[in-house]
Amino acid sequence: MDIAELENKISDSLKEFHRRRLQAAQNLRVLPLLRRKNPYLYKSLGIEIASELMMSLLQSHLKESDETIFGDAFFEPLALLASGGTVSPTEGVDIVVETETKYLAVAVKSGPNIFNSAQKRRQNTEFNALRSRLLKTQKAYDPLLGHAYGRYISGPNDKKNYRDSSGQAFWEELTGDSDFYLKLIRLMKNEPLKYKEEFDKEWAAIINRLTSEFTELFCTDDGHIDWERLTVFVSAKQKPKIKKEKTIKQP
Repeated sequence: MDIAELENKISDSLKEFHRRRLQAAQNLRVLPLLRRKNPYLYKSLGIEIASELMMSLLQSHLKESDETIFGDAFFEPLALLASGGTVSPTEGVDIVVETETKYLAVAVKSGPNIFNSAQKRRQNTEFNALRSRLLKTQKAYDPLLGHAYGRYISGPNDKKNYRDSSGQAFWEELTGDSDFYLKLIRLMKNEPLKYKEEFDKEWAAIINRLTSEFTELFCTDDGHIDWERLTVFVSAKQKPKIKKEKTIKQP
């Protein structure tokens, strides 16, 4: 692959990742953020400052969401370019690479997280949906769950009809280049730093906004976090009445 083309694609993908990441953080609201969090854990950590709680919640949320956003915005388009394939016609499979004898179907994931049984069944179903569209072809069908990093490699078994490949092995299979996985990190160069600066400028505003919303909804009149009210919101059998959050207009 032409290095200049790859470097440009990496640059474009980084820009898209950070655009989505910043937008997702700016769109966060307190109630959805709190709904799936553990109030007992944060109380046990001795957190009593609303801004500290919001910062901890946001950092936890970003850690979870970044992996998904990065996979969609960075790894998938680069895998598509690197493989020379086309976008899959079915959901749950990202790329298809067709040769004279084989039809390689690739679902791209960030890392080699072990699927639970339900996720494995769903991935099986998604690969089978594509297989059913290829019944008339005589080519070998090869479903692959590719992980952009890691070392996990596995073949089909009684629980999954696809094989797994990760990290260097995955990228080498797509490109024929054993060094490709390192080129991805090298060609980022220092570009991520400028996006970090942009995000850091917005970080304080996001924390301040979330803190203001939280304080209005879950702090007592004298400014203390009302942990019981927060726990009721997260865990009560009946949905508690919470006054509406303020509508925040994004710039």
